[in-house]
Amino acid sequence: MKKYDYILIGSGPAAYKLSNLLAKTSRKVLVVDGDEFGGTCPNYGCEPKIFLEGATRVVLQSQQLQGRGIEQTATIDWQKLMATKLERFNSWPEETKAIIAKSHDVESGYAHFVDDNTIEVNGHQYQSNRIVIATGQRPHRLAIPGDQFTHTSRDVLSLPHLPQHVTFIGGGYVAMELATVLGAAGAAVTIIDHSARPLKAFPASKVQVVKEAMEKRGVEFLMDTSVQGVRQQDEGFIVQTDQGEIPTDYVVDTSGRQPNIDRLALEAANIDIDRGGIIVNEHLQTSNPNVYAIGDVISRPQPKLTPVAEFEGEYLFNYLEEKTSLAIKYPTIGTAAFTFPEIAEAGVKEEEARENSQYQTKNLNLKYSSLAAGQNDQTGKLTLIFEGAVLAGVSVVGDHAADDVNNFLPIIGLKVTGEEYRQAIIAIYPALADKVAGGLI
Repeated sequence: MKKYDYILIGSGPAAYKLSNLLAKTSRKVLVVDGDEFGGTCPNYGCEPKIFLEGATRVVLQSQQLQGRGIEQTATIDWQKLMATKLERFNSWPEETKAIIAKSHDVESGYAHFVDDNTIEVNGHQYQSNRIVIATGQRPHRLAIPGDQFTHTSRDVLSLPHLPQHVTFIGGGYVAMELATVLGAAGAAVTIIDHSARPLKAFPASKVQVVKEAMEKRGVEFLMDTSVQGVRQQDEGFIVQTDQGEIPTDYVVDTSGRQPNIDRLALEAANIDIDRGGIIVNEHLQTSNPNVYAIGDVISRPQPKLTPVAEFEGEYLFNYLEEKTSLAIKYPTIGTAAFTFPEIAEAGVKEEEARENSQYQTKNLNLKYSSLAAGQNDQTGKLTLIFEGAVLAGVSVVGDHAADDVNNFLPIIGLKVTGEEYRQAIIAIYPALADKVAGGLI
């Protein structure tokens, strides 16, 4: 039986960060992955999604400017766009595996625990006192009649031909982002959700702006509606709901994501879990002292995002290599949905601030700036949340909301006052940063 200093189960952003840091040491490391090396984000998640968003943004901005100097709007050739996307991303799993293999042993296959410090892969057993689980999440699949006819976001991101009508089950950020892309490409889109509104993680007032913009572009929302099944017909499918039947050509199950732990046999290693994933302590250690977990597979309140996973990978390296003994402390985290308009936030949430007297809020309409006027962005709204003189949170909806929040992140994270910021920085004018420096804080 081979023994290693570290065994990493998974090779996504969290494990990849950790493996790169371990490559600079003399540690003997095994990296195991039963899926694509590199994980969800670079292969069938955030990176190919943002690649497609580039073409989407051009199309939707040109539509927004039609009659204001732009006479012919841009259009998407889906097959060419997808071919370009595949040309860029198809080689990444093997390239990632080759990079890891330069420094560590690798094995393609699904790992499961045999005991507290032993895993088995492809019939081979390996042992370590530092096993790190980084298997991420996978799409949740609704157990409904006809679920074999539904697809996942992974399928959509490699969809060879654009369907005429696409129906999404669920209204989270995955559904809203993909609906934006497919709608811009020319598909009719329906979003069905059992909740009263989509994008529940973001402020309701700003979500409404996004929803209304999408509805103006023809996206249909069926809220407070439960899907009961999908059946095939001669041409396409019927989505059966408690409010009636929806004819469609392609059905995407975007009902959520769940921790990817089913194959691990965690009970053999006495590892505790809950609905959110693997339970860890302040050092990312599981209930088994030989096993740690990082990335989206763990149960935590922080957003399950690629930069957060990478942060945990770096922290765990520093902790296990005795460069720190401190508990993990998460920085200010920005998050966004790349719809059009975008929606983004960081720090204290808007709803929390409105219910707590220690916070003060300031709301601004951004459509009057020259930048917004030139792009005909009529949707921009900004909420600043203060705790005394310090900016504690921000939420934005608008064509460049993600960039806007990134401008505010240093102010929130470093806890500088408005006066300190203005004394230290003069931002580029007139650009996105003007929303920070133009007397707003």
